[in-house]
Amino acid sequence: MTKHTLQVVSFLAPNMLPVYRSAIAYVSRKLKLPFELIAGSNYTKLSSADFAFICGLPYVLRTPPRVAPSPFVAIAAPVLLGERHLNKPIYFSDVIVHRDSLFHSFADLRGCTWAFNESESQSGYGITRYWLAKRGEINGYFSEVIHAGFHQKAIRLVAESNVQASAIDELVLAVELYEHPELNHKLRIIDSLGPSTIQPFVAATHVAPSLRVDVQGVFAELHRDSSMADVLRQRFIDRFVAVQDSDYDDIRAMLTVCETAKFLSLK
Repeated sequence: MTKHTLQVVSFLAPNMLPVYRSAIAYVSRKLKLPFELIAGSNYTKLSSADFAFICGLPYVLRTPPRVAPSPFVAIAAPVLLGERHLNKPIYFSDVIVHRDSLFHSFADLRGCTWAFNESESQSGYGITRYWLAKRGEINGYFSEVIHAGFHQKAIRLVAESNVQASAIDELVLAVELYEHPELNHKLRIIDSLGPSTIQPFVAATHVAPSLRVDVQGVFAELHRDSSMADVLRQRFIDRFVAVQDSDYDDIRAMLTVCETAKFLSLK
């Protein structure tokens, strides 16, 4: 079994790093192997990673049939707390506006200003693009589309009335509202887009299959440890479950709808 430090890169929202850090530390202790978790600022670090937390859209963009052979495989994903998740590894994008706005649903947002975190985000971009493409709204639905860089920044752009609306990963939004309760007085959720299969924890294909199975097994048992169960629930996660590549076919299908409509940019 490997002795070198295994590099884990998170490409997900910064406010989720505490739970990922705790999970990787737990895996390291259980398997008696050195792991290092770092935050990835762009996807160039993905090629050198042994494992990664990555959004579903960049995952499908970098796996078959678009990329072959596959550089990594999905092995685990969280199941969120709450009935709407149906005990499955799925999530929604919550559409937020300022609390004082007159908007009541996504259908009201024609001509508004819109913020997104980044263009390879399923929750902030891909699902919005799909919603519009399915309805034939491919000719400038928003008056202005602003690249915020992170969900947390998009949240604050809406909270300060600098942008009228945005779609936010529900988990990131829940954590942000919990840690910054003052935002609850400035924001209102008017709609939810989705669901999509939630972001996978992936293993590079150069990682030994036996190690992938071992790591997957530890992730599936995280919630059975009382201290880790507390950490997960603080980030609104019930548990992690095993996933496989085909679980992300829903996102592949959404992307195909947008490509068929030749609608790949919200701008």
